[in-house]
Amino acid sequence: MTRIQTKKPDERGPARADMPVELDHIFVCVAHNANEAIRLITFGLTEGAPNVHQGQGTACRRFFLRNGYLELLWVRDPTEAQSETPRRTRLWERWKRRANGACPFGLGFRPGSQQIGSPPFAAWEYRPPYLPEPWSIQVAENSDVLNEPMLFHLPFAQRPDSHARDKRQPLEHAAGLREISRVEWVRPGPQKISSALQAVKSARLVRVREGTESFIELGFDGEAQGYKADFRPVLPLVFHW
Repeated sequence: MTRIQTKKPDERGPARADMPVELDHIFVCVAHNANEAIRLITFGLTEGAPNVHQGQGTACRRFFLRNGYLELLWVRDPTEAQSETPRRTRLWERWKRRANGACPFGLGFRPGSQQIGSPPFAAWEYRPPYLPEPWSIQVAENSDVLNEPMLFHLPFAQRPDSHARDKRQPLEHAAGLREISRVEWVRPGPQKISSALQAVKSARLVRVREGTESFIELGFDGEAQGYKADFRPVLPLVFHW
């Protein structure tokens, strides 16, 4: 850990809790079985229940905060991941090329505190086999843009701390982190971004800045303590709290 100077919150972000759409989770494409999770556990995060996405060919390990979660995602079945239903998501290509030009991130959103609202981007309906009818995921039209994070909206999702206690994932962490308060994608180069990503940026759901490599900075609890943890090169993540 490195102590850094505490900054005053940017007036342009993060998005307010009463906005119609808010962050639900971030996924990062990782190696099979996500041994990278050990780095987060050593840091002081408590791991939640893993998940298998039947019919999509992927699986994940997860770490939950009160208002969202971090998902380490990998392809467990290449044939299933390239089948007709999930093909348009390009998850197979995003995972396969994660170290060769494809952006390994996905940013999922959900309705805000009033449990209403639609995504700020144009989207198509994705109905993977693991979701019950009539649920679907609204995937942004930038799903073919593999040098940007995948964007999607889950109309049925809720805050992790809103679930009944007997169904709640572990939310207490030795590192002391409680809530995600900032998401910033650092992207290599000045290339133009898609209209979907611009819409998310304009809605103050995520920040974007240029750098020399692709990674995500996550701020927690307003970054009041002035600490930083850099998980590179194991994971393309930097935490501030």
